[in-house]
Amino acid sequence: MKNISLDITKAACFLGAGAVEAFEPKVKAAQEALENGTCPGNDFLGWLHLPSSITPQFLDEIQAVANTLREKCEVVVVAGIGGSYLGARAVIEALGNTFTWLIQDKKNPTILFAGNNIGEDYLSEMTEYLKDKKFGVINISKSGTTTETALTFRLLKKQCEAQIGKEAAKDVIVAVTDAKRGAARTCADKEGYKSFIIPDNVGGRFSVLTPVGLLPIACAGFDIRQLVQGAQDMEKACGKDVPAGENPAAQYAAVRNALYQAGKKIEIMVNYQPKLHFMSEWWKQLYGESEGKDKKGIFPASVDFTTDLHSMGQWIQDGERTIFETVISIEEPERKLLFPLDEENLDGLNFLAGKRVDEVNKMAELGTRLAHVDGGVPNIRISVPRLNEYYIGQLIYFFEIGCGISGNVLGVNPFNQPGVEAYKKNMFALLNKPGYEAESKAIQERLAKEG
Repeated sequence: MKNISLDITKAACFLGAGAVEAFEPKVKAAQEALENGTCPGNDFLGWLHLPSSITPQFLDEIQAVANTLREKCEVVVVAGIGGSYLGARAVIEALGNTFTWLIQDKKNPTILFAGNNIGEDYLSEMTEYLKDKKFGVINISKSGTTTETALTFRLLKKQCEAQIGKEAAKDVIVAVTDAKRGAARTCADKEGYKSFIIPDNVGGRFSVLTPVGLLPIACAGFDIRQLVQGAQDMEKACGKDVPAGENPAAQYAAVRNALYQAGKKIEIMVNYQPKLHFMSEWWKQLYGESEGKDKKGIFPASVDFTTDLHSMGQWIQDGERTIFETVISIEEPERKLLFPLDEENLDGLNFLAGKRVDEVNKMAELGTRLAHVDGGVPNIRISVPRLNEYYIGQLIYFFEIGCGISGNVLGVNPFNQPGVEAYKKNMFALLNKPGYEAESKAIQERLAKEG
């Protein structure tokens, strides 16, 4: 079975001769620092060899809990924010039927995602939807005190207990949390919930191959063994002993840093499959939160083509030349649909009759790539043979190791996120949270001065 592959030729041509190769020693040193644990943030390297450390027995345990939820629930709500939900959602939406809501799939529970916002209408509508449903909850939080997730879990816990009783709720509420500490761990132990551990040395945005992602993905009915197998094979393909020129993650890290040094400050993740929308959202968090610090970092953006060619296409083609694109291209779709013949041919499209819709999509992809390169936009292409669990697993690990290497080349700590706390401090001060009295007073005085 072949691997996903990387083509950087349409990006390297925008750089001076040997520019990518010049980064290879830096990339090699960055990967060695990851392997040796000598890089900044070295206490969060548990993801590095996570795929190869996952045992069949561990996957059996996750699958058993997923099967219980699948048997007892029409709906499973995943409560989490950031890395605690984006990876799972990316995989589930990439692999699932786009119209699950409408076809009312009887084999698999509906998976909802909550705890990732504080929208009152969203939460109210969700609780209303769940009123006549048999539902379960996967509460994903290391601390159990993240505002968005904790607020949502409190609502869901109360509703679940009210609808089926406190004892029955214990069978359909699962905690994915810290091994020993935090409010979510205390709650799980007190209530007797089944729980899984988020490893201390794996940050949220790198956690999709832990129970954080594996449990929801298994609940949705997808093959977590194949997902992990894909990640394991990509771990080998990107190993420290693989020459930089043959290591796709090392090449990706090298070319994007070379482009950044050449003034390309924005990376746009492009897909031509609507199912990959949330894969781009996961990627944006992974790279934005890892690299955006110390006043450095490529800004991660994303577009869904061909849809966004009719909105963002003009800017990408003719706007400021500070961008480059990374295109995820799926070689073979899972379904087949032929373009029909129309006798009247009012739309003038009979020249496409009998062609697969994907052929039209592929020509749109190639034509767009040529136009954007001609317009001064470097293009990186990631070719994925099929959109299935195995190749999604490869893609996940490819982006993770590429991010770790790239962040080290950039000279930042890719595994912390100090800037995330700034808004929380202000929010708690404005809400008069106990312990924030001094901050509350200061922020009220500031607001009064600013009018």
